[in-house]
Amino acid sequence: MVASDERSNHLAPFYLTLPPMNNDKYEAVIGLEVHVQLLTKSKLFCGDSTAFGAAPNSHISPITLAHPGTLPMMNKKAIEYAVKLGLALNCQIEQQNYFARKNYFYPDLPKGYQVSQHSTPICKGGGVPISINGNKRTVQLNRIHLEEDAGKSLHDVDTLNTSIDLNRAGVPLLEVVTEPDLFSSDEAFTYVTELRKLVRWLEICDGNMEEGSMRCDANVSIRPKGETKLGTKVEVKNLNSIRNVKRAIDIEIERMIEVVEAGGSIIQETRSYDADNNTTFSMRTKEEADDYRYFADPDLTPFHLTDTYVAAIKAALPALPETLEKKYQEQYHLPAYDAHVICSDKALVQYFEAIIAQTANYKAAANWLMGPIKSQLNETGVEITQFAVPPSSIAALVQLVDEGKLGFSIASGRILQELIKSPAAKPLELATTLNLLQESDSSSIATWVDEVIAKMPDKVNEYKKGKKGLIGLFAGEVKKLSKGKADMQQVNKLLAEKLN
Repeated sequence: MVASDERSNHLAPFYLTLPPMNNDKYEAVIGLEVHVQLLTKSKLFCGDSTAFGAAPNSHISPITLAHPGTLPMMNKKAIEYAVKLGLALNCQIEQQNYFARKNYFYPDLPKGYQVSQHSTPICKGGGVPISINGNKRTVQLNRIHLEEDAGKSLHDVDTLNTSIDLNRAGVPLLEVVTEPDLFSSDEAFTYVTELRKLVRWLEICDGNMEEGSMRCDANVSIRPKGETKLGTKVEVKNLNSIRNVKRAIDIEIERMIEVVEAGGSIIQETRSYDADNNTTFSMRTKEEADDYRYFADPDLTPFHLTDTYVAAIKAALPALPETLEKKYQEQYHLPAYDAHVICSDKALVQYFEAIIAQTANYKAAANWLMGPIKSQLNETGVEITQFAVPPSSIAALVQLVDEGKLGFSIASGRILQELIKSPAAKPLELATTLNLLQESDSSSIATWVDEVIAKMPDKVNEYKKGKKGLIGLFAGEVKKLSKGKADMQQVNKLLAEKLN
């Protein structure tokens, strides 16, 4: 149980007491700060590599190490990526920009300050569309600004000392800051999911939270329901998975309610989240902006983004997921669910688009992608980009099924497996070689139907007495007898005629 005195509120880890507090009296208000590591080859102010996984302190130089007399130089690609994300989120692009020094001490921050943007974030306003249970809305953004990352402190390498790896120091980040416009952990979970999908879609970040490519800080407060004034916020730092964003917010909301219900006050502080035991614990009291003593960096000149520059980036933007979902529903008449699943990943969209470039049966293409192909990917643990079967072969299978030359079960089972083994093979040639082409000759089908009816007189009598569902049994027997080659539409038609 968390004690109600201020010292315990501030210092102790919070363990959720049972039963949990009734939170019908309160509502949560949440703002998120997501740090997005940009996919540039070099750091924000020098040519050091940004590649992940190198030996500690191997991607460093005198500039990364902040040696006296070294001068930073701007990374143009980082600015382009910032504008790209801002335009995709309908932000106002700030054309007059400068960098500031944000002064604070961390052992893994060599300069003793971080270069960031202060009063002129490169993107202002905008929003991220989310949908929960079919309810769509846009989470409002406050800003997106550019800054450099710090290094990394490692506490589990040496039993006696903290180790420092400065490979990450200076890597370009975009900090995407929402307004306090989220009201549940489910909304926060969906927001981070959508933001990650978008940065991957734009190919400006790989979104691998386990590698630190995206990190999230959650500002959480509570207030009585009906109150408009914001409560005291607590920042939960460095959440490294979307699941942990949700869990940490839930546990922090419960902690705050328990503190208030016990008569205590919420302290503005920075807390961390321990995923192993699902707790938050205090790190320090929260700094205000004045504590950082911002001032314009004298080593970096202000930079101006021209209308032409911004317009060129806008013209090169790919079609965004929301636009494509609408297109697939309105032009291709796909269900909303199909469109959403396909547009969840850019590589899925590219594969789908390659299929429908060769067939107009859009629904069948979607069914193949969400059914047999997705199952194959899940079973083998590979991504669609590693799937061996070319989209042209899937389009050919769609056509063979449409023409009645193959049944879907044979096409999606035997033929697909053969194509996985031999991706260059042609579906029609495979079906012919394996003697799997569907039999549509009426005389052959009639023979199979007569044979099945003749060997099941009891079931025929039951059918004629009203058990019409038995027609599926007869059809299944014909399918077995024909080794899957019978055209099942003709089979069902002929069975109905003969049995009735």
